[in-house]
Amino acid sequence: MNTGPRYYLDNLRQDIPASIGVFLVALPLCLGIALASGAPLFSGMIAGMVGGLVVAWASGSQLSVSGPAAGLTVIVFSAIETLGGFNAFLMSVVLAGVLQVILGYARAGTIGAFFPSAVIKGMLSAIGLILIMKQIPHATGFDTSMEGDESYMRDSAGVTFEILTNAIRGISWGATLVTISSLCLLFAWEAPLIRRHAILRMVPAPLLAVIWGVLFNAAAARYFPALVIEPKHLVSLPPLSSPLEFLSQFHLPDFKSLGNPLVYKTAVILAVVASLETLLSIEAVDKLDPHKRVAPTNRELKAQGLGNMLSGLIGGLPLTAVIVRSSANINFGGQTKISSFLHGVLLLLAVLFLGAQLNTIPLACLAAILLQTGYKLAKPSLFREQFAKGWNQFLPFIITIVAILLEDLLFGIAIGMAIGLLFVLHANFHHSLSLTLHEGSYLLRLNKDVSFLNKAYLRKLLDSIVPGSDVTIDGKRATFIDQDILETLSDFVMDSQSRGLRVIVEGVSLPEPTSGSGH
Repeated sequence: MNTGPRYYLDNLRQDIPASIGVFLVALPLCLGIALASGAPLFSGMIAGMVGGLVVAWASGSQLSVSGPAAGLTVIVFSAIETLGGFNAFLMSVVLAGVLQVILGYARAGTIGAFFPSAVIKGMLSAIGLILIMKQIPHATGFDTSMEGDESYMRDSAGVTFEILTNAIRGISWGATLVTISSLCLLFAWEAPLIRRHAILRMVPAPLLAVIWGVLFNAAAARYFPALVIEPKHLVSLPPLSSPLEFLSQFHLPDFKSLGNPLVYKTAVILAVVASLETLLSIEAVDKLDPHKRVAPTNRELKAQGLGNMLSGLIGGLPLTAVIVRSSANINFGGQTKISSFLHGVLLLLAVLFLGAQLNTIPLACLAAILLQTGYKLAKPSLFREQFAKGWNQFLPFIITIVAILLEDLLFGIAIGMAIGLLFVLHANFHHSLSLTLHEGSYLLRLNKDVSFLNKAYLRKLLDSIVPGSDVTIDGKRATFIDQDILETLSDFVMDSQSRGLRVIVEGVSLPEPTSGSGH
């Protein structure tokens, strides 16, 4: 497909309106994800701008939109606290970007295929649950301690129930009303009645929630002072009056933290999870693309790596390709990467010229948007769907969730992978070998690959054969048979006479029996 200047110019009529729609979706999400990450709100805007201005052009996808991702909030918050500050965390973001570029050149774009879908869904569901729990204090305007409304994020998910109790006890009615009404608006906007109207469908629900919160607080200040949301529970971006002030908001990473091993551990976690989320999003975007264009995954890893290196160097959150903004781009009629680029331009203009207006947005609005995001990641129907698929899908899924909630993301993924691998091995035991009995004759069939892992199961099958029977060993379907399996079968054949068995071997050449061994 021709993607020269003429191609982009021909699609401007559709890309410009789409970019405005994506900007209106991205703005509250950039702020909300920074809020949930315990990072400066400006860092979310930086990541959004880098995603649009830089990654859009480096990527091979025409419709994907990159920016800060809800799936990384748990890692980001934990890392900022563990590493002792935001600047040290930025060093991890830069290193994660370097790792992603290396993965791209190593042609690791297929990395997502090596993670079981049950584990990935479990990871995203756990993130959704944590996102919900961590937003409750902002949703209720919680402020019962001297440390303010960020203190609830100090602890892990294991003590969240105590924190939620405190949040309910310190409830602010103005913030709570904004949250509840915003949630109702967000979910109502997805109802079939709304989705059937093309014009209403073009209006982003997160934008409506933000406008509603701003109008509510303005009305409360005039007519219902008791419901006014205090300034500390509003967005707080630094006011900018000149380009120099804009540049002063950038933060360099703490290069001294390169001596801290935890910086490298965080970088690896960020690189793996961000790459996974990117690859999953790119796959989804390719399926939604009306033109059925396929984005090169290795180039995408390089593009995201470049974006994370730059974002980390100037004080931004880590970013990924994000499905919510990408699907919004498609729904708004975006055709080329111009729409993603222009949404980055609009984010930049908003930061430069609309700081005062952005600072009137209640944090409760952003909390409502993130609560809905968390619900979508961990909705009950997903649990029912995984359960219906059987224990081999449900157990890795639910164990991954529990392990992440009780420990951390990396531990949860590792445990989920281990459980998934056990199910694969269990299935392999039974699919690689089969023993059937028909009219007194046994047929032992070796299917596909039979490795040393199947030796114990093979011995169990051979021991179950009734003495005096006819046995056929059929290896014609096997593409690989491990030497341990061949020796076990050879020993069985040698021992067959003592058991009165009549054995026929087909499609496999057995070695000489091992001395002194039985089956």
